[in-house]
Amino acid sequence: MKPFRLSLTETLKLLRERKISPLELVDEYKNRVKEKEGNIDAYLSFNWNEAKKRAKELEKEERDLPLYGIPFAIKDNILVKNLPNTCGSKILENFIAPYDAFVIEKIKKYGGIIIGKTNMDEFAMGSSTENSAFKVTKNPWDTERVPGGSSGGSAAVIASDMALVALGSDTGGSVRQPASFCGVVGLKPTYGLLSRFGLVAFASSLDQIGIFGKTVEDTFYVLNLIQGYDERDSTSLDINYNKIQPFGGKLKIGIIKEINKFGIEDVIVKNMEESLKALESMGHKIVEVSLPNIHNSLPVYYLVAFAEASSNLARYDGVRYGLRVESGNLKTMYTETRKAGFGKEVKRRILLGTFVLSSGYYEQWYLKASKVRRLITNDFEEAFKKVDVLFFPTSPTLPFKIGERIEDPLKMYLADVMTVPVNLSGIPGINVPTGVYNGLPVGMQIVSNYLEENKIYRVALDLEKSIPFERKL
Repeated sequence: MKPFRLSLTETLKLLRERKISPLELVDEYKNRVKEKEGNIDAYLSFNWNEAKKRAKELEKEERDLPLYGIPFAIKDNILVKNLPNTCGSKILENFIAPYDAFVIEKIKKYGGIIIGKTNMDEFAMGSSTENSAFKVTKNPWDTERVPGGSSGGSAAVIASDMALVALGSDTGGSVRQPASFCGVVGLKPTYGLLSRFGLVAFASSLDQIGIFGKTVEDTFYVLNLIQGYDERDSTSLDINYNKIQPFGGKLKIGIIKEINKFGIEDVIVKNMEESLKALESMGHKIVEVSLPNIHNSLPVYYLVAFAEASSNLARYDGVRYGLRVESGNLKTMYTETRKAGFGKEVKRRILLGTFVLSSGYYEQWYLKASKVRRLITNDFEEAFKKVDVLFFPTSPTLPFKIGERIEDPLKMYLADVMTVPVNLSGIPGINVPTGVYNGLPVGMQIVSNYLEENKIYRVALDLEKSIPFERKL
């Protein structure tokens, strides 16, 4: 079997037994990228020279490094020193990262190799990767369809075997939803478990770095290595970071009573029922729970996210870094720079976010959304008193066609309806591929309480085992 078809643990075994060298593995992935990238358009930049240099260095080092020679792809809003960091935007087109993000420091320390930066919706604002200023990434299962977003490039490189592991960011589902669309595993940990130092901010109270892998085991293996307290991130959890292991016993799995309000396609409902039967046959108990405020998640999420985005993106003004459009005076320089540098969706979110924070509207919109966010979090807390995890589809639909929703923002926002409640509450969730319908992948989402990734781990492993999923790309 080709090395790029193997999982992380299988690849590590080959590397440690010297059946393949880190340099040979990098070359294998480079050839694979040459073969597939032209049709998928998942990468924005490459790091082949440095990757080969690092691979040669690793051949002289200890092979027991936990990520020895493993090729990573990184979403282009996570800083990798001396590589471009565009955030998919013209306003940062020529920006070179001056330092490594915390998670990148960890990857490099443990022997991982960065091979490139992946495409994304501009500043992580989108659900299809069509909002990138540079290219539209295609779904490897059907190149006429979107890979999901905003981390569509990272999901696509795993689905097409153009990287072994990829990092993305998840603000409202941007790891889990593209993982579902591309038939790969996508993990969003508890908010604060992974440092956001070096992740370019979209909505600070929602953003979380996540992991794409070929298997459940791969994603948790990487999570255990890159988690940890970071004093440079004020939201980083200062806790005793133990290795996350799968929960030892059988669990109560909750299904949401209100799930029929989300307009889920029939094939996905059928897949959910089949997946639950498989888990029940393995000894887990299925319990219905109510989340009475979950139907408010989408409007609450977009009010909060837009408000935080309008504040975070104020720094892109042409003064300190990024694009500058020279003009007659300072005010017009600001205006012309932002006009030229930002795309349509980013401008829309800045304008709406500024509006909901403005005098006279703050209490009516942002403050009210913040209160309902608390109610949604309370609902999750009550549910987890009755069950160990919640189980529901990651996306209400199969991957949609390129161009189908891009001119209808409200329809596009509905792609996130199943994922945003998790970000509002800061709890962890994972997408596990569970089927293929009409040649397109379907994924199910497993969600647990704060810092109970071990329960997600257990159910995700059992689901993966009980419903074999073969990638035929």
